Amino acid sequence: MERGKGAISAALGFRAHSGWAALVAVAGSPASPAVLLRRRVALADPGTPGSKQPYHAAEGRKLAIAEKIVARCAADSRRLARQAVRGAIRELEAQDHRVVGCGLLLASGRPLPELESILASHALIHAADGELFRDALAHAVERSGLPVTRVREKEVFERGAREFHAAAETLRRRVNEIGRPIGPPWTQDQKLACLAGWLALAAISP
Repeated sequence: MERGKGAISAALGFRAHSGWAALVAVAGSPASPAVLLRRRVALADPGTPGSKQPYHAAEGRKLAIAEKIVARCAADSRRLARQAVRGAIRELEAQDHRVVGCGLLLASGRPLPELESILASHALIHAADGELFRDALAHAVERSGLPVTRVREKEVFERGAREFHAAAETLRRRVNEIGRPIGPPWTQDQKLACLAGWLALAAISP
């Protein structure tokens, strides 16, 4: 995808939930970013049964059927994620911004086992549902040719404090202030997605 060399650099940030994600786009210098857009991205197709919690929908099913449920929901989620990412990139390019990367918040869990083991553990089912939607976003961003900056959610302020040479509490106040010009909603979802995008912007900037 061609992106104008003279455009202002921007980055996307995502915080995923079951069936949707918060998207915030930021631009400017790493020292002084501004929010360009903020939206809720649908990652589950309401026409697909179990799409908001695919692994929950597969629980108790025979393995072959469970595999089909998860695969169908994952394919839908990837399709919706690609549409959302492409749409955001087009909108930002129309405003003379060049999207250079994406920040994606991760869970704190370990890598997941095979499907049969996941379905035997309710805790793993919850983890797998969340991972499916994060994977869909990462896939969509990579398909658009953008690098993904992955950061564990519980470590995002610590990492930001190191990157921007500020105390974590100072950084929290700064993230609150960044959202003030665009008004509500500026909840934890938008704040964390913003910081993820800000870190992605810093990772690309010289």
